Amino acid sequence: MAKMHSRKRGKSGSKKPAVSNAQQWVSYSAAEIEQLVVKIAKTGKSASVIGMVLRDSYGIPDVQKLTQKKITKILAEHKLAPELPEDLVALIRKQIALLKHLENNKQDMPVRRGLMLTESKIRRLTKYYKRTKVLAADWAYSADKARLVVG
Repeated sequence: MAKMHSRKRGKSGSKKPAVSNAQQWVSYSAAEIEQLVVKIAKTGKSASVIGMVLRDSYGIPDVQKLTQKKITKILAEHKLAPELPEDLVALIRKQIALLKHLENNKQDMPVRRGLMLTESKIRRLTKYYKRTKVLAADWAYSADKARLVVG
């Protein structure tokens, strides 16, 4: 999907290779990789950071191809998954930072628009997570509670 709130084109960025089977040069088994994920998660790292640590320190390019499970699913099986998804938390943190900036700079209209767009993304993402049952159906977002939960 292209950037939603800009006049820029396309979707750029790196893509994973189209190879569907696991690489032969990886020396870890699926069980060992799961143990590594759990060990790193117990230090308080998020799922995306766990993936980067496995890639950079252990030479594991793709956890899903080797274990047939995503990192978030492994964390959920071991009851280490966070209560809110990582992308939603990032958007909430961004919204809190924008609100804090607007308290000091009330006339900053570009930030006001950025705040509106960020709140819109939060609403859309929340609807998606409720539909896929990641969040409870009665879960409601408010900026006041967000400062307590995330901030």
